[in-house]
Amino acid sequence: MSTQATGKRILLADDDASIRLVLSQALAREGYQVRACGNASTLWKWVKDGEGDLILTDVMMPDENIFEVLPRIRLERPRLPVIVMSAQNTLLTAVAAAEHGAFEYLPKPFDLDELLATVKRALSPATDQEASQKARKAQKEERLPLIGRSAPMQEVYRTVSRVMSTDLTVLVQGESGTGKELVARALHDFSKRRSSPFVAMNMAAAPRELIESELFGEDRGGVTRAGRFEQAAGGTLFLDEVGDMPMEAQTRLLRVLQEGEFLPVGASSPRAADVRIVAATNRNLRSLIDQGLFREDLFFRLNVVPIHLPPLRDRLDDIPDLARAFLLRARRDGLSEKVIDQSAIDLLKTHSWPGNVRELENLMRRIAALYSEELLTARIVERELRADSRASMPIEEADGDLESLIHKALTRQFAAAPDGLPEPGLYDRVLTQMERPLIALALAATRGNQIKAADILGLNRNTLRKKIKLLDLEPKRGKA
Repeated sequence: MSTQATGKRILLADDDASIRLVLSQALAREGYQVRACGNASTLWKWVKDGEGDLILTDVMMPDENIFEVLPRIRLERPRLPVIVMSAQNTLLTAVAAAEHGAFEYLPKPFDLDELLATVKRALSPATDQEASQKARKAQKEERLPLIGRSAPMQEVYRTVSRVMSTDLTVLVQGESGTGKELVARALHDFSKRRSSPFVAMNMAAAPRELIESELFGEDRGGVTRAGRFEQAAGGTLFLDEVGDMPMEAQTRLLRVLQEGEFLPVGASSPRAADVRIVAATNRNLRSLIDQGLFREDLFFRLNVVPIHLPPLRDRLDDIPDLARAFLLRARRDGLSEKVIDQSAIDLLKTHSWPGNVRELENLMRRIAALYSEELLTARIVERELRADSRASMPIEEADGDLESLIHKALTRQFAAAPDGLPEPGLYDRVLTQMERPLIALALAATRGNQIKAADILGLNRNTLRKKIKLLDLEPKRGKA
């Protein structure tokens, strides 16, 4: 029994009787006096009556959320330490606890020894409390808007923290759905440019013939239109799917990185490019370089600080935190509250997650919308994963006709998109994605003979020439 614990009174509040029993016994063995209750109103009465040297409380109570009570507790007894426990193991819960002045936040299920050590620290002399508060404040300032505590994500956090205060160009690489834009936003939100705009442009989503004017703006024929570089002035420009950028636009971007200025389409004089560039891709840029589809010098300019985002299958330990966070977001968006049990978590960890974190988020949102049960079990998760599996059947298992293959590919795109809604411009994007391989294969089959290729495709030869140029399919000529 600790000498420090003798006589110290702890107010314990949790609506789960079994947790109250276990904690009361453990704290009593350490020499603490414990008063336990199952609601927020009783806890508040004890606080007003001057009872207790420390509060140990759950977040969700039958009558009131503890975050609604904490401001009153802080006002009534500002030096009373509060330890918050919660089964909603999310970043937002931890942030709320810190913002309401809690001494510490402990996610459930917690380690009993860790809880007892935290209680001991909270009841230690004021100098220790002040040091802990300063440490928590610093930690809060350095917090990243990403979810996960796995080893692969820790490496991402370390890299982001080292370069967020600089203007170094960053290249974020990872599969679709891993959260590349979240990394870009973290780099912006914690940088010296955070008060200026964060502007994103997806190269795969924009029509190829408009990418240069969209990116650099336009100043010709009496028409002046600001591009992304001008819109992001003073801030951060996020170039998503940079591997899909046409060669001419790559050349312009390289000039910006080299000279620090950009030239709007049709303009005669350049303008200063006061932006920090963060690029991202899910493609192998070195392979594109070997194919003559991406400039090697641009790659080295973009790849100053590389960050690799791991796929979800390599960070399965983060699935519980991610799943609960997505259910909380769904609730904030007006969907009903859900709790996911351990059997469902275990099943989620067996899935291969081809759509990565975005696929998990879509799954959680869909379940929150479609099921009335508050408790999400393995049965529910298995049913939805089976439905996903049918929708994303591999092409070799699909029916042989082209329409079926296209339908299945588009089904995967809708399933992987945020909220199930792809970015605007899908029609033109799909046609471009079909047209490019179709014309490329026709040219390959005819060994570059455009007359024969036009005949196979049923196109006018001049039309085919325009499409070859538009789709950047002209043969690359070597230097003499």
